[in-house]
Amino acid sequence: MAETLSRTLPHLFLEQAGIRPSQVMQYSKRGGDTFIPTTYESLRVEICVFAAGLLELGVKRGDRIGLIADNRREWLISDFAILGLGAIDVPRGCDATEQEIAYILAFSGCDLAILENEKQLDKILARKSLIPGIHTVILMDPPGENAKKIAEKEKLKVFSFEEVSASGSKRYAAAPDEYAREAALGKSEDLATIIYTSGTTGEPKGVMLSHRNFMHQIDTLPKILCLQPAQTWLSVLPVWHSFERLVEYALIGAGATMAYSKPIGAIMLPDFQAIKPQWMASVPRIWESVQEGIYRNIRQQGGIKLIMFTFFVSVGRNWAYFRNKLLGRLPDFGMRSRAFDILSSLLPLLFLLGARGLGELLVFRKIKQKLGGKFIAGVSGGGAMPPAVDHFFDALGIKILEGYGLTETAPVVAVRSVQRPVLGTVGAPLPGTEFRIVDDEGKVLGIGKKGNIQIRGPQVMMGYYRKPDLTQAVLQGDGWLKSGDIGMLGTGNELKITGRAKDTIVLRGGENIEPVPLEHRLAESMYIKGSVVLGQDKKFLAALIIPDQDSVTAWAKENGVPFVDYESLLAQPEVKELINFEINQLVNPKSGFKPFERIFCFALLAKPFVVDRELSAKQEIKRHAIADIYKHEIARLFKE
Repeated sequence: MAETLSRTLPHLFLEQAGIRPSQVMQYSKRGGDTFIPTTYESLRVEICVFAAGLLELGVKRGDRIGLIADNRREWLISDFAILGLGAIDVPRGCDATEQEIAYILAFSGCDLAILENEKQLDKILARKSLIPGIHTVILMDPPGENAKKIAEKEKLKVFSFEEVSASGSKRYAAAPDEYAREAALGKSEDLATIIYTSGTTGEPKGVMLSHRNFMHQIDTLPKILCLQPAQTWLSVLPVWHSFERLVEYALIGAGATMAYSKPIGAIMLPDFQAIKPQWMASVPRIWESVQEGIYRNIRQQGGIKLIMFTFFVSVGRNWAYFRNKLLGRLPDFGMRSRAFDILSSLLPLLFLLGARGLGELLVFRKIKQKLGGKFIAGVSGGGAMPPAVDHFFDALGIKILEGYGLTETAPVVAVRSVQRPVLGTVGAPLPGTEFRIVDDEGKVLGIGKKGNIQIRGPQVMMGYYRKPDLTQAVLQGDGWLKSGDIGMLGTGNELKITGRAKDTIVLRGGENIEPVPLEHRLAESMYIKGSVVLGQDKKFLAALIIPDQDSVTAWAKENGVPFVDYESLLAQPEVKELINFEINQLVNPKSGFKPFERIFCFALLAKPFVVDRELSAKQEIKRHAIADIYKHEIARLFKE
């Protein structure tokens, strides 16, 4: 869809509903295990009706509306209803804390919020004094009378989703074209959403994304992925995250279908069988879990099946390597020779061809059937794909197209092509998007040179909401966005991510974690002098801990813990138990941290950090230096 035809997201949806009214747009489960279809036309009517209900409540163009919910069919209805009226949604998931929701709604100036259930309402009521502007909430799950009465005492009106739709249905019957007329007033440069970045900083940044930011990718992604109308996507990621949200918009742009599932094997795999999707957007941890499940099942069977599986996976890895070498699918940072790659691949491929074919017949085909038998590829983002996982699925003949982006870029800026995926990279930039690699002084670097990644393109955010100083810090006047990531470009313009210049940690499950608040919290212990939280692209968090020598030594003497010197003291199990107790007391859900922010393991360091080694002249932690200096200790923490 050209932007000239679909200037905004509501334009796009109305266009597609007119083209394919009877095609299924959504499959959802409504209190049971059976998927119930919703056509494009049925969804259009539901959106128009709910939007009419919002108009009855006084919603007007430019209003900010909170949208606190997880994946469910009402989310997309609410989203398009809000956007079609020219309002701006402020989304968040149900895992958000009271503090986060209060800050987001208050800072954004929301006076109405759409919530999933009473639990989210309770969070607002607990912090109502901090959100004086909020006066109306709509609950997707019908609220009880008691909840309404409690809310009324706080001068908060509570409606159910059904009540708003019922009110809107009368207005829609009288003026069925009202939504389309309102949507027609929208422009591509209009603000569509404010997505607050994850973290525990107390003041998360609100990323302002316009309709144009999303529309650019809706134009380009279907072409890169070769999406076709009526293909089905399995939806397992939180829809309020920019990645899943963009995927849903993109599949609408392609005239495709989506089915809501969950990233839990016991639910997701049966849904693969029921829906037989062609695509799934995911984070690396999901594919890692699938791999673990496959190996677990094979190990339980043992015997000849385990031997066969191990053998054929090994054959598949080797065959895939030489195939990629032959087809130019290996990363090239200026050191490869295409002629040599082709000549050195032919004989190994011929040698392995028979065994690879047998592996496909006896092993790989059965695994693909577990994914429904029609699966084309998974699109992975939100963190780096572990190479071992990437190569495992490549060996099986299951495509995983790793992509890259930021919330600040709505979010996709690159993804591997479905026709020529280059493993070890996140692909080339989308058409109309630019990358450049610069050093710390801003000098542009050449092919194969590692440096800071900067991005420019139509998907780059408008800025941080009400944070002009932070916007100026990352968004330059010429449109280049400082990503905070480190990488290098290959000869085919494919990007390889090699690290992060900024502090944010992204786990394999896609969770974003700011380490500084955790480190500050740990420093509150009398026994912890300093710490560095780790976990980029890992399953969990770990930490390097510098104990307070005087306090720990005094504690050991008081408790009769024997030791020869300080280093031997830190090796004592009693000291490790002490530090573990302190960590668990300080970092837990009761103290405002999320479950995935738990620190699972740690290593004790005897010597403090020093300037020009682990610390900068400003006494700031040099995380990349620490990753190199303590690489062995870190490897043991994650058992690498």
